[in-house]
Amino acid sequence: MPEVYNWQLGRKMKFPFQEAYPKKQFAFVFNLNRCIACQTCTMACKSTWTFSKGQEFMWWNNVETKPYGGYPQHWDIKLLKMLDESHKKMGRKPIWKSEMEKGTARPYGVYEGLTIFEALPGESTPMGFTPSEVALGYLPGDKEWRFPNIFEDSPYGPLGKRNAFVHSKGTSLPEHEHWFFYLPRLCNHCTYPACLAACPRKAIYKREEDGIVLIDQKRCRGYKKCVEACPYKKPMFRSATRVSEKCIACYPRIEGKDPLSNGKPMETRCMTACVGKIRIQGLVDIDSNGVWKKDPQNPIYFLVHVEKVALPLYPQFGTLPNGYYIPPRWVPRKYLYQMFGPGVDEAIERYTAPSRDLLGLLQLFRTTQKIIFKFEVQKTGEKIYETTINGKKWAMYNDRVIGYDKDGEIVVDTKVLEPIFERKQKDQFGYYKHYNSI
Repeated sequence: MPEVYNWQLGRKMKFPFQEAYPKKQFAFVFNLNRCIACQTCTMACKSTWTFSKGQEFMWWNNVETKPYGGYPQHWDIKLLKMLDESHKKMGRKPIWKSEMEKGTARPYGVYEGLTIFEALPGESTPMGFTPSEVALGYLPGDKEWRFPNIFEDSPYGPLGKRNAFVHSKGTSLPEHEHWFFYLPRLCNHCTYPACLAACPRKAIYKREEDGIVLIDQKRCRGYKKCVEACPYKKPMFRSATRVSEKCIACYPRIEGKDPLSNGKPMETRCMTACVGKIRIQGLVDIDSNGVWKKDPQNPIYFLVHVEKVALPLYPQFGTLPNGYYIPPRWVPRKYLYQMFGPGVDEAIERYTAPSRDLLGLLQLFRTTQKIIFKFEVQKTGEKIYETTINGKKWAMYNDRVIGYDKDGEIVVDTKVLEPIFERKQKDQFGYYKHYNSI
């Protein structure tokens, strides 16, 4: 089996196909400290793409309550257990080397454990493999697809004690004794997609222009190998047509073909509908070796590689997902290490006391439907707040923050301190005019 470089793991790993990278990569960042699980993103996606016969259970975008929720149910726990069993059988340990190296080639150190492509015995080749042997995985049963909201708002507490969540002494950071958090998910449009690797029909492909992973439904024969292999369970089988479907990253909007955009690339429906302003999305330039080209003015690059507050979801799976998350501050670190890898402490520390550039960029989340390709923080604002965080002095400045589109035109011009607008015009009924943003 060929070897490819996975910069999230800091090493080469086995993958059924030779290295091949897009010119640009669709990627996104979710701030889990802001998500309120309103499911507006979920319904925006559902009403746009999955409202037809046979798509009733399809939720390309969903929001789960961790640690117990999941769609399909227990998707991550099941695979983590399978991966753990493979490590035991092969005498390996799923550990990360602690050393961290600067730069984009190895930001989280080196993962010495097995990926889902390495956790199975035997060798496979693109021309002669058994699809089920390409990646460690499983096929969820019908019951596991029936509950998209299971365990919503269910917190972690003392084992074996029902309703034991009353805080007699209260709770505080850095970790809560009883906790839960919301995890929004959609297809990660991975650099090394397990769904693509497992498809015996070669019906799944990754677009060269933006790295979006799509299924050619004319070639698909509904073998469900993509569903089985994907560790995040985002390809879904449609019984009415007998083929698989998945998130298409709203690619007409990414291409600038939505009438609202005037030819400019737009964010996806789930992104633009986000009420909690937890999401930002963009395109990053990819080098010939698969590593992101240095571009600190790109919001996604800045969050992932400069400030390193945004981390990949289960990087140990080895697919190199292009969805990143700012970890929730109150959750026990061991749980977050398992989910996001060894960069958790640094990410939370930097998010808790953000730099002026990071604080400015956080104000651009959900300020426009157009994709922000570059951002700028003009550090000319007056000091508006001062405090002490983790024993160090920290101050907030009302800096100007500007976002630019693909052509370098300004699409957002705001400040750290959100302005207040007073509605002065009334309609014919005597109410102040208010236009629905959607």
